[in-house]
Amino acid sequence: MSFRTIEWRDNTVIMIDQTRLPGEEIYNTYADYKDVAEAIRGMVIRGAPAIGVAAAMGIALGAREIIADTHESFFRQLENVCDVMARTRPTAVNLFWGIERMKRVAEANRDKKLDQIREILKNEAIRIEEEDQTICRNIGKWGATLIPAGATVLTHCNAGGLATAGYGTALGVIRAAHEAGKNIQVFADETRPWLQGARLTAWELMKEGIPTTLISDNMAGFFMQRGEITCCVVGADRIAANGDTANKIGTYSVAVLARENNIPFYVAAPVSTLDLSLSDGSRIPIEERPASEVTHIRGANIAPENIKVRNPSFDVTPARYISAIITENGIVSGDYCAGLRKIAGR
Repeated sequence: MSFRTIEWRDNTVIMIDQTRLPGEEIYNTYADYKDVAEAIRGMVIRGAPAIGVAAAMGIALGAREIIADTHESFFRQLENVCDVMARTRPTAVNLFWGIERMKRVAEANRDKKLDQIREILKNEAIRIEEEDQTICRNIGKWGATLIPAGATVLTHCNAGGLATAGYGTALGVIRAAHEAGKNIQVFADETRPWLQGARLTAWELMKEGIPTTLISDNMAGFFMQRGEITCCVVGADRIAANGDTANKIGTYSVAVLARENNIPFYVAAPVSTLDLSLSDGSRIPIEERPASEVTHIRGANIAPENIKVRNPSFDVTPARYISAIITENGIVSGDYCAGLRKIAGR
């Protein structure tokens, strides 16, 4: 990859500012955990796996900032750091997975000196980032087996290197198919209102030299009906026990159109995105974001003043529309309740 999404360097967190792409490739440096939390909330970094990494690194930063004479004081303040991270974005389960993993590691080393605990948390955050890259490459290897040679793949939003620690989930599948010489092409939905497909996915794929065509969200059905789409591959922010999947708003519409046109619809996500505590998608919390994201583009007003706006950031695709779920441990289809538990080792 020719860019880094997020990394720990010299006791700071470095992130590419995704709000500035594709016009500027700017890297921000964070030395305060509250600034990392704001970067997550403000979409400087986004995508479920990347958010999980950012939360872990934010907690590691926060641990370094804590001034405490006793373990009791340290762990009380660390809990507050974790709470700040948990309040950033409610839908992506990887955020909470990352927080809980850091909590468990801290608790498991409670008997050590505070400076040792701080160092252990830093190393764990780095380990999470490194693991994510391996996980995504394994997702890519499994998923590439589902992509036929010469395919045209439709993807929605950005589930690439920018949404992870570097390789991508849905785009990891596409990258792996491309690396295998399958001569594929990609249609990228623009993905309103943040335009992640237009700004981020298109930018990534062009850097990789993968032939890409940008379309607006409401064009997907047109190209499916004309037989120009072979399959769809998207990422996920949370997957319930029955396979219902929360992903960027508009994903559900793509899935319904794919079913109508007999086109396979695949979800690519790490096992950490599974939330087997939720029986179905109706229980997934859906983040609603500010009205200005819909009424304005790059600061320019495109709607009447004081118009009522709804801005859910995600929707839920029922499992019946999903042809298969691709994880680092393999591919699940059919009976998702049993298959997801098995692949997650439950």
